[in-house]
Amino acid sequence: MTNISLTIDGKTINAEDGTTVLKAAQKAGINIPTLCHDDRLEPYGACRFCMVEVEKNNRKKLVASCCYPVENGLVVRTKTENVDKIRKILAEMLLSISPSGAHVDIAKQYGVVESRFKQTESPESPCSLCGLCVRYCAEIKKKNAVCFVGRGVDRTISLV
Repeated sequence: MTNISLTIDGKTINAEDGTTVLKAAQKAGINIPTLCHDDRLEPYGACRFCMVEVEKNNRKKLVASCCYPVENGLVVRTKTENVDKIRKILAEMLLSISPSGAHVDIAKQYGVVESRFKQTESPESPCSLCGLCVRYCAEIKKKNAVCFVGRGVDRTISLV
C-alpha cells in the first residue's frame, strides 16, 4: 500500500491509500463525531455528523469523512463555520424525532438542548434511525431480519 500525506486541522498526517478521512483522523487522535459508523461495517454516511470540509487544488467541498478516501495533498478541516452549522442542524433534527439517545451527547457539544423543529407524533424512542442495527444484521449476521420501513418522517425500524 502507498502512503498518502494529507493535512487534517493543520496537522500533517500519513495514511495508507484506501483509508477514509475518518480513519486517518482517528488514527491521529483527531475526533470527528459520528453516529452511523462502526469499524465492522462498510462505510454508510447516513448520519452526516462526520461531515468535514476538504480542499484540493483551491476547491472546497463538504464530504462525509467516513466514506471519503484520503488523497495526497488533501487539506481537511473538521471544525469550520459551515461544518459546525450542519452538525448543529442535524442535532436539532434528531432531537425532534428522538429526544434521547446517543445523539444527545453530540447535540450538547454544539449547544443544542432542544429542537426548533416540530416534534413527531410517534412515541419517544432513543432510535436515531442511523441504520447500524439494519446494517449489522445484514452484513455481520447475514440475517436481514431488521429493516427500514417508510420514508421521510414516517421512517421506522421494523422486524421482517
